[in-house]
Amino acid sequence: MTSNTRVVVIGAGLAGVRLARRLGDLGTPALLVGDEEHAPYNRVLLAEVLAGRYAPEVITLPPPAGLLRTRVTGIDRAARTVDCADGMSIAYDTLVLATGSNPVLPPLRGLFTPGHRLPEGVHAFRTMDDCLGLAEAVRPGVRAVVIGGGLLGVSAARALAVRGAQVVLAQQAERLMERQLDPDASRLVLRHLTGLGVEVHTECRVRDVRCVAGAVRSVELADGYALDADLVVLACGVRPRTGLAEQAGLAVRKGVLVDDELRTSDPHIHAIGDCAQHDGTVYGLAAPALEQADALAALLAGDTGARYTGTRSLTRLTLTGPESPFDLAAFGETEARPGDDVVRLADATRGTYRKVVVRDDRLVGGVLVGELGTVGALARAWEGAEPLPGDGPLLHLLTNDGGS
Repeated sequence: MTSNTRVVVIGAGLAGVRLARRLGDLGTPALLVGDEEHAPYNRVLLAEVLAGRYAPEVITLPPPAGLLRTRVTGIDRAARTVDCADGMSIAYDTLVLATGSNPVLPPLRGLFTPGHRLPEGVHAFRTMDDCLGLAEAVRPGVRAVVIGGGLLGVSAARALAVRGAQVVLAQQAERLMERQLDPDASRLVLRHLTGLGVEVHTECRVRDVRCVAGAVRSVELADGYALDADLVVLACGVRPRTGLAEQAGLAVRKGVLVDDELRTSDPHIHAIGDCAQHDGTVYGLAAPALEQADALAALLAGDTGARYTGTRSLTRLTLTGPESPFDLAAFGETEARPGDDVVRLADATRGTYRKVVVRDDRLVGGVLVGELGTVGALARAWEGAEPLPGDGPLLHLLTNDGGS
């Protein structure tokens, strides 16, 4: 069976759905091909589903007009067709890879059963199926070990704790969310998790997953200490899904290489979102994926001047708990270099923290924990990359809550 569609988009995540909907609005219909059985959803909000704050249907995305549920198995660039697991062959004039990323599964002893399946009780945390499996398994008092203390690991630990699990978070680095936050902000995240009952171990390497009859029973650390576990959550980062691109002979490094028109090494194939590498960067975040989708939609709909030149993205996380929410935002360089100017305001009683880094009269980064009223003004000053006025506006930016 063969169908003919001008634009085919592989991947029904945030980037693929945004692109297909934008193209539809611009009069250039696209066929969206996704391999998950669930309706397209906002992956960013999976932790809220796990925490019980949202039902799964709350985070579904408005579906585009053309959505085909099947798995793409190969790309024939010469024939300009994609082959699907159900035997269908789909012709394209323009193909867009929005294949996203896969969870990184660490090389731990005992992690995989002989059939290369995760043992019972061990879960990645990337898809709706992962989330629903965890939600079904968690219950008050269950012993859960989260491996990884980045953004995803912190979100998963918080969600499990809110559901009543006894949570231990094992982080190999010396502090939580070390890629986004400075030490002071990391300590506030630690304090929040500890307040929810999460036991946090930093500078801690996991060596082994111990199973009995195919089900996890404990996690062994490199120093020999064992953590009892009924559940293990792998939150060790993600890796771009580039398999289709590699099999088709496209240029791939960390991700699928694209230019400012988001073209791959084949001019008839584009890539956006987590799988794409633009100007040396794989973003792996929602905001750049959406910007790339918008730029490519404009280009494919006939705007020959449309370009994607990169995203200066802000990381934002809200952790809900029994008491008030814990908000944080980070952007740019949160650690100062020699010669940089730093303005820092901290209120230990309220648990708030604000810091900005200035280099050569330009705002190069910042981190805010707690009250985020100033984040809008700070982000605009950073994104603009313009010289700051010389009359000392930074303290005003840090304290003016009308800027969000």
